[in-house]
Amino acid sequence: MSRAWAIDAFGIDRLRLGDRPTPEPGPGQAVVRVRAASLNYRDLLMVRGEYDPRVRLPLVPCSDAAGEVVAVGAGVDRLRPGDRVCPLFSQAWVTGPPADAHLKATLGGPRDGALAEHLLVEAAAAVHVPAHLSDVEAATLPCAAVTAWRALVTGGGVAPGHTVLVIGTGGVSLFALQIARGLGARVVVVSGSDEKLERARALGAAHVVNRLALPKWGRAVREWAGSGVDHVVEVGGAGSLDESLQAVRVGGTVSIIGVLAGAVGPVNLNRVLMRSVRLQGVFVGSGDDFDALNGFLAANPSIRPVVDRVFPFESAAAAFAHLAAQGHFGKVVVAGAP
Repeated sequence: MSRAWAIDAFGIDRLRLGDRPTPEPGPGQAVVRVRAASLNYRDLLMVRGEYDPRVRLPLVPCSDAAGEVVAVGAGVDRLRPGDRVCPLFSQAWVTGPPADAHLKATLGGPRDGALAEHLLVEAAAAVHVPAHLSDVEAATLPCAAVTAWRALVTGGGVAPGHTVLVIGTGGVSLFALQIARGLGARVVVVSGSDEKLERARALGAAHVVNRLALPKWGRAVREWAGSGVDHVVEVGGAGSLDESLQAVRVGGTVSIIGVLAGAVGPVNLNRVLMRSVRLQGVFVGSGDDFDALNGFLAANPSIRPVVDRVFPFESAAAAFAHLAAQGHFGKVVVAGAP
């Protein structure tokens, strides 16, 4: 038997730790002993029933993990027991552009996720992690880091000399800050906390803006950048998009990644139209994106995931409560079972 956290009804208080049969790999599959799992905002919404109220329950939450392969099924030759790997967020998206089928194969809903001692994955949908990262650090990569990479590199073409605007200081935002700096771009960070902004400076932000002190910050960012920023990593959604459109240059790109400040709201589309702004939605990325990211991280070992706090496996519910309080800086991680 193997232990796993699951919800049988929506709510953090409905997370239960229990026993499940240890998975056995079928053809083309592998079983991973989970050494660490990280939490995303999506996981919190899923547990609360705010992401997909029709998802099948009981559900094991969390999509992001790092661990050790302990068994492989027939026909698997790219993974061996003992390999350190991370699963792909979508177990069906190994290569190519996004497709409808990829949305139906995501871990942590609708598929059971990584908050367990053992995780069954498709062998083609697991990537080897950079050797210099710990299990806790590697567990933060599958969603937050891959999303930032796909936004800035796969779909953004960020290059030396570009200017990138990052909203907030959560997992995606801090990965975007570090990746953009590693690519030779200047970065401006907008947040509501002076303390977090100073920590963003320490990570390489060239300029910071407190959105509470300056609610209409878009024009100020645009003026700081000269004629506007080249790329915006937008995690606020409708609540901050209008300011992001003020900040971006003519012909620039805004990557829509999150909806922390609301999914629905008024947006001035004239700014998109008249200034030829490209809006792109980014829903994590493929196995190819993950492999490219890992190559970049291996070549730039000074870039390390920012981990806010690590909770013991038995305290997973407390980890979700900590994420919900929104006081974190970087990623919240649950350690693997001892």
